[in-house]
Amino acid sequence: MYLMADIVVNVLIAFLFGSILLGLHRKVMARIQLRPGPPIIQHFLHSLKFFFKETSFPKTAAMPFYVAIVVILCAIWVTAVIVGPVSQGSLLIIFGVYALYKIVEHNSGSSSGSPYGKMSCVRAVFSAAAELPLFAVIAIVYLKTGTMNIAEIIAYQSVHGALIFSVPLATIVFFVLILSKSPYSPFAITKGKDLVSGYETEHFGFLRGFLMLSESMSWYVILWVFLTIFLAPLSLVGYLVGMIVITAITAIINAVTPIFNPNHSIMTQISIAIVGIGGSLLLMLIA
Repeated sequence: MYLMADIVVNVLIAFLFGSILLGLHRKVMARIQLRPGPPIIQHFLHSLKFFFKETSFPKTAAMPFYVAIVVILCAIWVTAVIVGPVSQGSLLIIFGVYALYKIVEHNSGSSSGSPYGKMSCVRAVFSAAAELPLFAVIAIVYLKTGTMNIAEIIAYQSVHGALIFSVPLATIVFFVLILSKSPYSPFAITKGKDLVSGYETEHFGFLRGFLMLSESMSWYVILWVFLTIFLAPLSLVGYLVGMIVITAITAIINAVTPIFNPNHSIMTQISIAIVGIGGSLLLMLIA
């Protein structure tokens, strides 16, 4: 009973705080670009609004897969909240969620029948190569701490200090991953302006509401994982400040950086990963 209540509370926190952070991200971008921008709570309000708007279904949609894939997307981020903030379980499961997210992103685009969605799902497959650094970071963290359990990684850092100081290059690689998941990122090739809204283009009403709910939870989870893996143990205030700072930094970068084309996006991320992971291994051998 208590576990279920804990799960519900953490899912609500992930949605609410994730929505506010995404609203902050959009606000900071607007200010950098000399625009007033919407209120910080706008993303949250939009998420609620779509649940009450009329839902339409394209004639080209592959029903019922078109609906099911959106529910699955929401479910995997609820799972990530359970494995992460709730139970502090295996880091491998968290990154497995990100791998599954890439599959869902692909199928979400192809299920609508929209040419924009289809192009987005093709780019999702192409960009899967940029997800490989995830597992490389896991390997570095495992080699350094000897565990993939989040609770044990926190305990390790409480004794030996934050990993951001001992594996700084791996930290940078993970930050680039966060940057690639942020709105209007230079690496956001699946939602480039030439694709309208990418794989989300043909989703309306409560389906778009579920997508926005998933976006909020995913942003919260990836920030929580980063702060926990590289800066823990942190207090509630530490998490709050850390998430706000990272959100603001990514917003500033995105506001002044154009979106790369698919080839440049993937090669840039892979190049950063190779340098970061190779450098981390070298530093660990020297130490």
